Amino acid sequence: MPEVLYRNRRAFTLANDRIAVTVTVEGGHIASLLDKKSGANPLWSPKWKSIEPSQYSQQKHPEYGSGPESKLLAGILGHNLCLDLFGGPSEEEAAAGMTVHGESSVAPYAITEQPDALIQRSVFPQANLRFERELRVTQGSPIVRIRETVENLSGWDRPSAWTQHVTLGAPFLENGVTQFRSPGTRSKVLEVDFAGGKGLQKIGAEFDWPYCPRKDRGRIDLQVYPKDPVSAGYTAVLMDPHREQAFFLAWNPKSKVLTGYVWPRRDFPWLGRWEENHSRDFAPWNGGEVTCGMEFGASPMPETRRAMVERASLFGVPGYRWLPARTPVTVEYCAFVLQRDRIPEAVEWSGGELRFTDA
Repeated sequence: MPEVLYRNRRAFTLANDRIAVTVTVEGGHIASLLDKKSGANPLWSPKWKSIEPSQYSQQKHPEYGSGPESKLLAGILGHNLCLDLFGGPSEEEAAAGMTVHGESSVAPYAITEQPDALIQRSVFPQANLRFERELRVTQGSPIVRIRETVENLSGWDRPSAWTQHVTLGAPFLENGVTQFRSPGTRSKVLEVDFAGGKGLQKIGAEFDWPYCPRKDRGRIDLQVYPKDPVSAGYTAVLMDPHREQAFFLAWNPKSKVLTGYVWPRRDFPWLGRWEENHSRDFAPWNGGEVTCGMEFGASPMPETRRAMVERASLFGVPGYRWLPARTPVTVEYCAFVLQRDRIPEAVEWSGGELRFTDA
């Protein structure tokens, strides 16, 4: 598994006879989850040029915008890790050079190869965290097993966000076509308008998944990507507390490609559903992107650390997790991609196998 170039980025690819998963050296993003049979990668690859985070300069690269998210956007691909911030930095943190979603999405990673695995390692000096991710595949399986370990290197327990920022994109993602399933319960729309008035969701609305109130009238079924030519929004969805495992499924009925993730609900009780559908007309978006983030993690809303701590919880469920002093914490989940004639209503991951439940 020699180092490769993926969209002109340094990367490594782990593959078996069913799937190929590609991770970047800088930023550590899971950039591609390729179904070999169909040739489909459901993860988002922006239309703009992708560069290494270490190459980014606000002065030299105005095409990526000018805010604290620009360094991340310059290199964002597919699934990026938000640790230990989910959202933007405070004004003071931004002035100190902190980026949206924290160091984990822009840091360099050392990658070790094994016959059926890749291991990514990094230390985030500002957050004082050590991180390791192992990705493993088995011949004949469409699953990549992912194990992450975070160690708080400081002598203090700390409240932390820890979110898997999985973003789906075109051509897998199609307006009015792509479908979703997840064991959601109570849900809430982000309390602020980050869509410049172009969003369809009622700001701050609380509802039962998947029927989100519109800002005018009626409801939006979040189980189908909107057919509207322009839309945007973010909803926090509490995963069913009666289930040991949580999941999301996404399926394109034209290509029959099904993708999804399965994880222990106790580790990541929240799913954030984010969409950007031709609404952002500023750089680097330029009105050209169709995305859907299915972002599962320990926090319900993308916000500053101060806001996360002050919110504390939503619907009676904590909005962050504690990282104990000098103690490693490990989580394990899986991702998969395959072809299927219809979307299941549910999935379980057990014994290295997927078990689907149809309607």
